[in-house]
Amino acid sequence: MQTRTLGRSGLTVSAIGLGCMGMSDFYGKRDDEQSTRTIHRALELGVTFFDTADMYGPYTNEELVGRALRDRRNQAVIATKFGIQRDPNDPTKRGINGRPEYVRQACEGSLRRLGTDYIDLYYQHRVDPSTPIEDTVGAMSRLVEEGKVRHLGLSEAAAETVRRANAVHPIAALQSEYSLWSRDPEDGVLAACRELGVSLVAYSPLGRGFLTGQIQRFEDLDADDYRRNTPRFQGENFQRNLDVVARIKEMATQKNCTPGQLALAWVLAQGNDIVPIPGTKRIEYLEENLGALEVQLSAAELAQIDEIAPQSAIAGLRYPEAMMGSING
Repeated sequence: MQTRTLGRSGLTVSAIGLGCMGMSDFYGKRDDEQSTRTIHRALELGVTFFDTADMYGPYTNEELVGRALRDRRNQAVIATKFGIQRDPNDPTKRGINGRPEYVRQACEGSLRRLGTDYIDLYYQHRVDPSTPIEDTVGAMSRLVEEGKVRHLGLSEAAAETVRRANAVHPIAALQSEYSLWSRDPEDGVLAACRELGVSLVAYSPLGRGFLTGQIQRFEDLDADDYRRNTPRFQGENFQRNLDVVARIKEMATQKNCTPGQLALAWVLAQGNDIVPIPGTKRIEYLEENLGALEVQLSAAELAQIDEIAPQSAIAGLRYPEAMMGSING
């Protein structure tokens, strides 16, 4: 397995990680036995980087990952996140909390659910606009001093926020959505990360599954699949985005790979400081995703992909408007 090091932290992870969110939430029915088998197969194939968060479930995804890795802890790098609070009476409602006292409370809960005494990489899931980033990261740094956390990260943070956070304590990684479906980090965030020595962990590198070419109709999504509420999966946007994927599929056929592998290979080719974490609950898709490591793209092919999927190609917001409001910009 190829590896990459996160920023200047010295934390080495597999070049492709495994996003575990969909095993427990947002993407239809859960199957913990199937998901556990997929996590174990990932380890067998050399994947060491596993991503979860306390709000997935909520809480049940950390419990699943903790159970699956309990007797394999020394083989795994576990990343989890805090900061998004879901209303127990209405899980669709969200709050953002970065207050120092909450940072500690959230970490203790994650350690308990994961069944471990340390977290390899601890992210603030969303920046709290009502709490200075210096206060939040200061509280996170105390967890590092106590050995409960080894490295710190942020998620969906703006360039200036990353700079301010890094001045308090080294930030190993920024996790943000990045793919042919969402190239937002290219608008200054990626450059700031490189200036500071912060790696980018790319979540949803397959465009929430759209770039695989497997989703051809809105009806292909389960009734409880949250993508039904996402503008890019709706109306005219859906068809415009399908047209982009059709061109990606044509190129993938020429390369003798799947569209998803081509999309992941593109992310990997953007730099050794970028680690994609495609999510799946199925072994077959895990193995397909890892096949992207064998797909080499020439400068001419990268230029061709840029023509197919420039920033302006994808139609619609990547989240519903209310959720876009939680993005630190």
